[in-house]
Amino acid sequence: MLEIRQLNKAYGSHRALTDLDLVVPEGGIFGLLGPNGAGKTTLIRIINQIIEQDSGEVILDGQHLTSEAIRKIGYLPEERGLYKKMAVWDQLIYFSRIKGLTALEAKQRVTYWLEKFEISSWKNKKIEDLSKGMAQKIQFIATVIHSPRVLILDEPFSGFDPVNAALLKNEILDLKKAGTTILLSTHRMESVELLCDQVAMIHKSKKILDGSIREIKSRFRPLEIQASLNKLSQELPAIWKIEVSEEGRVDLLLPLNGQSPNQLLHELMTYGEVIAFKERFPSMEEIFIQQVNASAHA
Repeated sequence: MLEIRQLNKAYGSHRALTDLDLVVPEGGIFGLLGPNGAGKTTLIRIINQIIEQDSGEVILDGQHLTSEAIRKIGYLPEERGLYKKMAVWDQLIYFSRIKGLTALEAKQRVTYWLEKFEISSWKNKKIEDLSKGMAQKIQFIATVIHSPRVLILDEPFSGFDPVNAALLKNEILDLKKAGTTILLSTHRMESVELLCDQVAMIHKSKKILDGSIREIKSRFRPLEIQASLNKLSQELPAIWKIEVSEEGRVDLLLPLNGQSPNQLLHELMTYGEVIAFKERFPSMEEIFIQQVNASAHA
């Protein structure tokens, strides 16, 4: 759906993007990861034609990006852009018309989204009178009001309490089910694990990692097993990392040390009743920190 080819951008002597290649598949959620200053916001602004690349191409739906093609994109920036003195209803109608909806379509869709978020009673309130979380909802509605084929979300959960963050996550998943291609830029790794099908990580203007969540976790998995025992029959080796729960269950983190999981399981069974046994995969947060640190020292 979206393809980035050899994208370069510099601000004076500072390189923001260097020979960046990305392929964002249609109909999925693609996580764009990286520490502050990595180049994520520059990439997003280039895709939205807010700024221009020095070289390289952006391909949307098989075509070079044009001003008309921007109508296919919904963009929720990290720095929100609502008119504080404008009423909610008027603001959403205004953004709908800008995105090409007729007056009737705009009214129907604004009504639908306000009812869906249960905030119809706020339609005549000015943005400056809303809480931060409520204003975030209005910004999200403005982003999706024209049913974009590509949705770019930059830190969408900023400012939301846990209840409203869960509401937004459900909306994002519903949009994915409806066929929307979503590019999600966030520092919240738990959101990445929950929502994303694929990710790319940028550091110091360059892509340092990409692939599906499953592939990446498999690539970086440590050679360790998480296990739990009950009814110990003999003392456990001191080299195993052990925690004992209040219920008496013994939780272990075991290095394979060249053994197969089956061999380790067979050995473990000699120490007691095995009630849990699984390979430990790293979290995306662990991989993120590891890769950023490795890139910084490369």
